[in-house]
Amino acid sequence: MDTQSDLKWIPTTGIQLRKAGVQFDAVRVDGDEGRDLADRLARMTGGAPGPVVEEATGSRAVYFLVPVGSTLHRPWPPGVTRLTAGPNHMSYIPVPALNGQTWPLSWRYRPTAPDRFVHALLLRAAVEGWGEVRRPGPDQE
Repeated sequence: MDTQSDLKWIPTTGIQLRKAGVQFDAVRVDGDEGRDLADRLARMTGGAPGPVVEEATGSRAVYFLVPVGSTLHRPWPPGVTRLTAGPNHMSYIPVPALNGQTWPLSWRYRPTAPDRFVHALLLRAAVEGWGEVRRPGPDQE
């Protein structure tokens, strides 16, 4: 499969923002907690958790790309941010190209198929099994 041409939502070069609720939504977890969660999910899925983007600067966010609407109607612990769209609410998700200069974003786990995203229930189970995800308080930064 020619992934770049099959996945129309991935930019050819650089970085682009994608509106949540169109091709996918996202779950964001910042810092080492997000990276640890991505790796835990990869172990749970035999190394193929679905597309996961990580950021090298700022809060060092990790974005788990999930199917549209799959994070609704279930509680998520503190430190987990749902990026979705709805009435009077819009979120944007940063997406890097598969190759070339995309810093500060990169693929921790690359997409493998047009309709293959992170399974939200499995992600939720990974969050529960890993323990509570927390944002550091001002005195912990």
